[in-house]
Amino acid sequence: MRLPVLAVAAALACAACERAHTGAADFATQRERMVEKQIAARGVSDARVLAAMGKVPREEFVPENVRAGSYSDGPLPIGYDQTISQPYIVAFMTEQLRLQPADRVLEVGTGSGYQAAILAEFVAEVYTIEILEPLAKTAEEALARLGYKNVHVKVGDGYKGWPEHAPFDAIIVTCAPEHVPQPLVDQMKEGGRMIIPVGNYLAQELYLLEKANGGMRQSAVLPVRFVPMGGEAIKQ
Repeated sequence: MRLPVLAVAAALACAACERAHTGAADFATQRERMVEKQIAARGVSDARVLAAMGKVPREEFVPENVRAGSYSDGPLPIGYDQTISQPYIVAFMTEQLRLQPADRVLEVGTGSGYQAAILAEFVAEVYTIEILEPLAKTAEEALARLGYKNVHVKVGDGYKGWPEHAPFDAIIVTCAPEHVPQPLVDQMKEGGRMIIPVGNYLAQELYLLEKANGGMRQSAVLPVRFVPMGGEAIKQ
């Protein structure tokens, strides 16, 4: 017996909705496991960071062809020779900044927008810069779709920072220059903190910088591997 066309369409739509619901539920389970096994188990303990990592849907910030691996313990390609960072690294770098609700944060290297979304969960404003316009546009669309109104995306060279909105309480850099850009140091508030990978593609160290009493304290906290910073960083 043949079903009427409308009945077939309704059945297909219902099946699609069921698959979408099942997929969302599966991702939620994976996200919960990610927080427990990949992040908290490795020592990240800030409850606000763990809550943000457990809430933000990472699958919304990766291309469709790698979405099944959204909660894998590693980086994923997002196009243009760029990656979305390993979840643990996102959580670790965020925790190192010791952010407060009223903070204004600069991010250099928007990528897919995932790190910006994590930050936006518990700070007042996020200013994020991406040198590749297609990535900036995709990130902005994803952030808007998920309702983040406190994230401001700019296409530009992150080496130069965003002086119009400086100074910042914190700066997070998700691409690696071979030295710390002076413009970013200048745009930190007194008492501010910066987390940044420094080095060449083969040898990088994650540094935490703290601006205090007119000086700068710097400490190496973790060996890492990020994509190189482009733009002015290459010239320098």
